[in-house]
Amino acid sequence: MAVNKLALLRYKTIDQCLQNRLRKWTLENLIDAVSDALYEYEGIHTGVGKRTIQLDIQTMRSDKLGYNAPIIIKDKKYYYYDEEDYSITRSNISSADFEKLQDVVKVLKQFKGFGYFNDISTMVSRLENKISQHGQQGQVFIDFEKNELLKGLEWIDDLLIAIKNEQCLDISYRSFKARNPGIISISPYLLKEYRNRWFVLCKRSGKPEATILALDRMEAITPNHKLKFNKPKHFDVAHFFDDVIGVTKTLGQKTTKIVLHVTKDHAPYVLTKPLHISQKVLKEDETGLLISLDVIPNFELEREIMGFAENMEVRSPRVLRHRIEKKIKLMMLKYQLNE
Repeated sequence: MAVNKLALLRYKTIDQCLQNRLRKWTLENLIDAVSDALYEYEGIHTGVGKRTIQLDIQTMRSDKLGYNAPIIIKDKKYYYYDEEDYSITRSNISSADFEKLQDVVKVLKQFKGFGYFNDISTMVSRLENKISQHGQQGQVFIDFEKNELLKGLEWIDDLLIAIKNEQCLDISYRSFKARNPGIISISPYLLKEYRNRWFVLCKRSGKPEATILALDRMEAITPNHKLKFNKPKHFDVAHFFDDVIGVTKTLGQKTTKIVLHVTKDHAPYVLTKPLHISQKVLKEDETGLLISLDVIPNFELEREIMGFAENMEVRSPRVLRHRIEKKIKLMMLKYQLNE
């Protein structure tokens, strides 16, 4: 049920009146109070009609908005709340809304364990307590992919705050190839999640291009108050990853048309879950599906293709086909050597 601003103002005014138990409220008193509020807050000079206030009281009494306000009439004249401490601002939600909230709680519970969602975890615990008090519990019906043992999640809070406040950071960072960590000064722009790993798109101090750093390679984060935040001017941060699968990309790279053949048995998987938003079906026959992608070739694309094994073949470009072919030959050699 949609409620407009004026109706909410009327409900709020009636509620404030009935909370004042030191005064007896007639229908005319409520009409005058609501009319004064409409003039004060909205500049409405025409006041409000008797029928409108009667309907408002009826609505507040009902479950339409979840108020179920205990409004009674004494001596056929005076309006009261039958519960001394009642207010629509403290009222219980409707049963229908409570069921929806119960579902939301189950979904929010999926994010427990992530450092960034500590506040949500606390809130969820409070909501769970409320639901248990009402005897409203049920089975879990949705399960997100997650890994609470992932490294680097503890840095999400610091990075998010830095991004919002345009704050430079010093990162103690050790790549997989490095023996020891080094200090990297960055201006962070965007947090990105891919396959349960988190990355930050940023600008390294002294480097001309954008950089993507993995959170699980970070060992410490310290605010850098001396360095001036370098705002991105030459690329769209929000759409930086639109032309890639995954996160591996360098600014200025051009997309390539990738043509892939998928066997008939695996075609439904690619049709129902496209590899990329640019995916197009070029041909479909008894052998399978021919599709194209307009993306920047990278490691994640190759891994996606290799994941389909014999069920996916690169038709073009030739460079990518040869790279996949080379990987297959090396893999075959390893299996042959270890027989």
